[in-house]
Amino acid sequence: MPATLDHLVIAARTLEEGRAWLEGRLDLPMQGGGKHDNFGTHNALLSLGPDCYLEVIAIDPDAPAPTRPRWFGLDTPEMRERLEDGPALIHWVAAVEELEAGPEVLELSRGENRWALTVPENGELPMNGVAPSRIQWHTPPPPTRLTDVGVRLGQLRLGSPTPDALRAVLDTLNFVGEVEVYEAPQPELRAVLETPDGLVTLD
Repeated sequence: MPATLDHLVIAARTLEEGRAWLEGRLDLPMQGGGKHDNFGTHNALLSLGPDCYLEVIAIDPDAPAPTRPRWFGLDTPEMRERLEDGPALIHWVAAVEELEAGPEVLELSRGENRWALTVPENGELPMNGVAPSRIQWHTPPPPTRLTDVGVRLGQLRLGSPTPDALRAVLDTLNFVGEVEVYEAPQPELRAVLETPDGLVTLD
């Protein structure tokens, strides 16, 4: 079965800052997500249609520190420095039919959601964020419950110093979706969203 886009990940220093940034860009409200006890983070969500969504994620200041590095590189000095300039699109996640058990495959939950996700033991992003994490949902994914506000992903653009290696990763996953891979001096992600008020680019 082919892999497909599950969701985009925007990180911020605080959840309030991330929500305000995205809501200001789109002129649309986000929906509350919840807390991730395993990693001491929390999020808010936005529908991108019936099959995918966007999350804003941040460290939860009220949660105890996790016993392992946080996902999405949120503990790294590089990510903390990056987010000092404001929220950023840092990663994306591909939905797959099945994940084989292994040290990087974690069984996770948030509220009524249950899923398995690939998370490197050091918490770092695969290929600095341009290669996807992989997710297998055990319960219906968030888009089945989010309010459709008319936003769709037009295209996800992935720049990499090693574009052939990134294409090989996507080919191995049998990925199907509107993704463009191109050569760039450093890893970069750009998502073009189609909104009721026109196109909005997030990076």
